[in-house]
Amino acid sequence: MRDWLPLNALRAFESSARHLNFTRAARELNVTQAAVSQQVRMLEERLNIQLFKRLPRGLDLTDEGLALLPVLTESFDRIESVLQQFDGGHFHEVLTVAAVGTFAVGWLMPRLGEFQRKYPFIDLRVMTHNNVINLAAEGLDFAICFGDGAWPATRSVKLLDAPLTALCPPQLAARLTTPASLRHQRLLRSYRRDEWDRWLAVAGVTPWRINGPVFDSSQLMVEAAINGGGVALAPAAMFSQALREARLVRPFDIEVNLGAYWLTSLKSRAITPAMKAFEHWLLQESGGRA
Repeated sequence: MRDWLPLNALRAFESSARHLNFTRAARELNVTQAAVSQQVRMLEERLNIQLFKRLPRGLDLTDEGLALLPVLTESFDRIESVLQQFDGGHFHEVLTVAAVGTFAVGWLMPRLGEFQRKYPFIDLRVMTHNNVINLAAEGLDFAICFGDGAWPATRSVKLLDAPLTALCPPQLAARLTTPASLRHQRLLRSYRRDEWDRWLAVAGVTPWRINGPVFDSSQLMVEAAINGGGVALAPAAMFSQALREARLVRPFDIEVNLGAYWLTSLKSRAITPAMKAFEHWLLQESGGRA
């Protein structure tokens, strides 16, 4: 096994190799140019290789230097990333969560302040998706999705049911007397094509061919409805604020349950303390089993 290499020498080489200049490296490391040059020379002697070609107007990396630089840069970046998690005497754990947009805006965002107050040392990163997500490729700890919870290689924990109901602005609702009267309105659709057919069947109405615009997000679809674009079929629980403010109403007390919101993670992913805390909090907030 090779004798240990001094960290200062490795750092001096990495900085000099990025800048291809001892003076700029010295400025970055807050030492003298001579100290940087000496550390690099010592490292070359320890390794018995030449890392730089000393040119009249600067430096150039040898093949050996080119091989060593990316390894050291990545290692120092990873060390820095971990050290940044120790702030104020506490370890800050990063948690990356992707949530389907409707759930993120309509349910999760209003509650995140409480989560941060309860778990101030979890550095939560939230992104949205349109229900198509690759946990491994995106490097996610969790994804919150809508569906039946049966996804391959995925651990799924049910958060809450999300029955779909007709939603529209009050002025349009005033023209709706029965579910059959929807035939004369523009019906907004999601990419799941059978939703209106199944809702109409529950309402006791024979479905007809629906040609309304298609949205990949219930959030966008409901915004279109609020702005006079028609009637949306969406989970009322995700639009409670708009319903309270009467920007949106439910013209009929009819629902169809076609899925739920699930907290998902890879079965192969080890559960971290931050993941455990987030899952416990979500289940408490949603009324699931905590």
